[in-house]
Amino acid sequence: MKLEGSFVVTRPAREVWLILNDPEVLRKAIPGCEELVPTPSGYTARAAVAIGPIKARFSGDVRIEDRIANRSLKLVGDGSGGIAGFVNGEAVVMLSDHPHGCEVNYSSEVKIGGKLAQLGSRLIASTSRKLAEQFFSKINEIAADPREVAIAGGGMA
Repeated sequence: MKLEGSFVVTRPAREVWLILNDPEVLRKAIPGCEELVPTPSGYTARAAVAIGPIKARFSGDVRIEDRIANRSLKLVGDGSGGIAGFVNGEAVVMLSDHPHGCEVNYSSEVKIGGKLAQLGSRLIASTSRKLAEQFFSKINEIAADPREVAIAGGGMA
């Protein structure tokens, strides 16, 4: 399944980069995130997610690759939700200047197996879009708060 989108954050790319690379910000922004622990190559995570009638707690790892400061990064991950199934895939996130701040473009390719795969692509796609919208809405909310940006930037406001 492919998922693409974009949104604008009213902050310069440098600040958006710091926000998107801050584990505490990500923990707050990822829907259902229960734990996000930095590792040398990315993060380990645990999140509770409901897709249609299936509710599961997923655990997994995300590696950060091809990082270009203030411009782009690639996320590669896999997760297991026990009998609910598995998810693996990758996403590319790109930042670019925008008249109102920074435009964030993302594209991802995700593979789903197990009971989740039996739900049908429309339900999975609509839920994935909804989760992505919740994530980016929360990122925008955090970016609008100068205190959050200062924390993510190590004191930069």
